[in-house]
Order: sequence, then C-alpha cells, then structure tokens
Amino acid sequence: MKIGFLDSGLGGLTVLAHAIMHMPGGEFIYYADSDNAPYGSKTPEEVLELVLKGVKKLVGEGAGAVVLACNTATSIAAPTLREIYDIPIIGMEPAVKPAIEISKPLGLRVLVTATPLTCREKKMQDLLKALDGEEVVDLVALPSLVGLAEGFEFSDEEVIPYLMEQFAGMDPAAYGSVVLGCTHFPYFKKQIQGIFKGAVLVDGAEGTIRHLQKHVPVPSRDANALKISYFVSGQPVLDPTQIKKYSELMARVAANCE
Repeated sequence: MKIGFLDSGLGGLTVLAHAIMHMPGGEFIYYADSDNAPYGSKTPEEVLELVLKGVKKLVGEGAGAVVLACNTATSIAAPTLREIYDIPIIGMEPAVKPAIEISKPLGLRVLVTATPLTCREKKMQDLLKALDGEEVVDLVALPSLVGLAEGFEFSDEEVIPYLMEQFAGMDPAAYGSVVLGCTHFPYFKKQIQGIFKGAVLVDGAEGTIRHLQKHVPVPSRDANALKISYFVSGQPVLDPTQIKKYSELMARVAANCE
C-alpha cells in the first residue's frame, strides 16, 4: 500500500523519517505544499482548502492511507477529510499528554512550542482542559523556525539568538518537558535541548507512526524495497539535487534521535 504524507513544507519529512525507521520497505508519497507555506499563519479556511487539494492529489497518486504530517493541518482538516475519504487519515497533535505525565510528578511545568495557529486554536485549549493542564502548560509560538527549516538554515548563529529571544524571561529549570508541537521543530531538537538541558523533549511523530502501523498492512522489512516519490504543491520533484536535500533532512532527524 502506498502511504501519503502531507505537510505545508519540509516539516513532514521529520515524520516520514520515523516511518522509514519503522517501515523500511514501505512505499511513500510525500506532498510538500511549499508554495503555500507556512500554514500556521493562515486562516483556518485557507488551510482547509489547501489540505483538501493536497490530499486529493495524494489519493489520485494511489495513496491508500494519508498521514497529515502537520499539527496545523490536522487540527483544521482531519474531521472533514474523514468524512470525505474511506481510507485511514492519520493526524498529528502536539504530544501534550505524555509531556504532562513526565512533568507533573516532578512538580515541573510543560512548555508546548507550536505554530501561532496551533497555539490559538480551540482544539489546543480543549486539549489542555481535558488533560487538566491549563495551570502547568505554557504555550510559545516559534513561527520563524518554520522559515529557517524551509530555507535549510540550521546554523547555531541563526537559530540560537532567535530561540533565546523567544524564551526570554523563562526559567529553563522550571520545565520537565518541552513539546515539539510543529513537525519542523525536530530539526532544531539539539539546539532547543541545549537551552532546556534538564527537560525531556517530546515529539509526536513516534506515536503517529505507531498509530499508522495499526491501520495499514505491514510493508516489507527489506530496505531495498523502499520507494519514495515527492511532490511540491502538486508538481512532481524529479531533480536529483532536490531529492538529495530531502534525504539529508531526514538523515538529520535520524541523527537527532540517537
């Protein structure tokens, strides 16, 4: 079965990287809507329209399951997609529950980093209320990390000053866990960890792929059977240099998992 992955840009490659680790012989289609990135600063109506278009393309290319490898896309479009398509639609949401389970017993706080839209969406507020986390969770939007990742800019010189500015006034020692609530953020895992040295960084990709594996046939474990095709806003990516860059980004994620 072909499995489609959709993101506003290159963040979803962090989720695809986990899929490849657990499903090394899979056949994947990756749709990066880079022409319209970022989703996190758009209106819900705009995001819904773009995601519907992207998923239609993935299904047209033969995807028998679709992973919304984007927290913003999931919060806006997942219910509508599940009404339209009779295939597994696997969404993502910030891994707040495991983060609270890590921090609360220690008497420490939880930091949720996400896009502006994810931070202000009612779904996030409802999630915090359901988990009784309103008093222990702080939300911080880090929109510029999306732009940095899309520009393949990961240098400490660019990233660290931005993070320090966004986290100004916060006491890193007060946090037991930090949620990477946007799929672009795991590219910067080591830099965020360098600031929140004592905290556990929580990425929802692992849980998403475990959920995916429950809904799709187990592909070959033979890594030689791995197939990946890429699309950018509907157009196939055929340039070997561009494909090599995507592979390098996924290798960066794998390295950050070590």
